[in-house]
Amino acid sequence: MLNRLLKPYRAFLSQPDVPRTLLITFLSRMPVGMLGFAMVMFLRESLGNFKLAGSVIGVYFFAMAVSSPIKGRIIDRIGPGIPLRMCGVLDPLCFALFIAAVWYAVPITYVLVCAALMGLFTTPIATLTRAIWRHRFDADDDRRMAFAVDSALMEINFTMGPAVVGLVLAFSTPKSAILVAWVAATTSILIFMRNPALKYWKQQPPSERHLLGPLTEGRLILLFVILFALAMACGMLEVGYPAYTTSIAIPAFAGVLLAINSFGSAIGGALFGGTKFSLSMEKQFAILLAVFGVLMCLHLAVDAKESRYLFALMAFIAGCAISPAFALQALLISRIAPAKYATEAFTWSGTFIVTGLGAGMAVGGALSELYFVKAPFVAGSAVLIVAAALALLLTATAAPNT
Repeated sequence: MLNRLLKPYRAFLSQPDVPRTLLITFLSRMPVGMLGFAMVMFLRESLGNFKLAGSVIGVYFFAMAVSSPIKGRIIDRIGPGIPLRMCGVLDPLCFALFIAAVWYAVPITYVLVCAALMGLFTTPIATLTRAIWRHRFDADDDRRMAFAVDSALMEINFTMGPAVVGLVLAFSTPKSAILVAWVAATTSILIFMRNPALKYWKQQPPSERHLLGPLTEGRLILLFVILFALAMACGMLEVGYPAYTTSIAIPAFAGVLLAINSFGSAIGGALFGGTKFSLSMEKQFAILLAVFGVLMCLHLAVDAKESRYLFALMAFIAGCAISPAFALQALLISRIAPAKYATEAFTWSGTFIVTGLGAGMAVGGALSELYFVKAPFVAGSAVLIVAAALALLLTATAAPNT
């Protein structure tokens, strides 16, 4: 059985430039898991409270979410070369300016401006990685494998990044942590520019383009709404574990649960990538969202205070659905989005993911305070069931063209 599972991966990894591309994308995305944690701790120490720290980080993420589709549109028009070089220079400079502004205690208005500039010129490494896989492979099976492995590696990034920052904090200060994050972010850009998959980029010839770009595609808009719901549920999960474990006086256990959940996601992505299914991708997506919703709701039946191991197992099982779901949405975007809007479509997906995560964490936190501590799991489950129903409309819309 193991050999049958590994056989597709051996074939996938034997293709030209694939192993090196995977290594480079993994290394170049390491700052994704480091930056948020390092910024929170650095800003908390420098500004004195989490409220101001959260405001600054919110401005950073908002600027990044707004600017991502613009970068995607530019890349679709002229290719990745010039945008990569420009962001490769401006990204580290704006990040350094942000660190200096906070370090030397300039007025908060200037700190917010620096955070906005930092978000505006963030190098679109994650987006370009997804777009590159679309250019590298034409067959759905190869793309599914690529996106599944990519999602699993991203989960490892999200697990290892905070661990690295935590290690720095254990032996040094938040200032050291943010400097390590700056070095990692700067190095990651240099590493990504050596990605061999960039040579597979297929630049589309000049053509008439709509102002709304990929948002003119009805199925793509529906997919983005579903993606927002999926990310929102994940945000509720992110806040649900800390809220619950804090209420039963074992707050540190939340970090363990989040790590186990991410590990489950990586395992789920690996299994998904090596398995072929007879159902259409749209139906797979709908079923997976529904299963994820049921698994989130099952958290209600387990008490972590009485059985931490059982609750941890539940976190692992629920995590197994996450990477496959995100891999499927990436695969659907690569299929639905017109070639001339390919990169912009992936940047829009990033925007919906970021805003969905933020909305989920905000709503989940409010629900845990206003109702009961496990309310985020219930709300996340409800959102996923609705998303699963919407995903069936993707199938219904696609039917006439199949």
